[in-house]
Amino acid sequence: MQITINGEEKKVPDELTVEQLILELDVSPEHVVVELNHDILAAHQFKTTQLTTGDCLELVQFVGGG
Repeated sequence: MQITINGEEKKVPDELTVEQLILELDVSPEHVVVELNHDILAAHQFKTTQLTTGDCLELVQFVGGG
């Protein structure tokens, strides 16, 4: 299926959850904020939120440093 991630169209497997996508992108679920179709998802929703064709996601990672 086709989705948009941070402004780029991507082809991803069907029946993918937000959590599966995050892990596939090698991002730590504990260090990311996900906006799905203009709504911010709570971390507990990552496992149960199924992606569908045409979804638009923005992923923002927390980066530490000094």
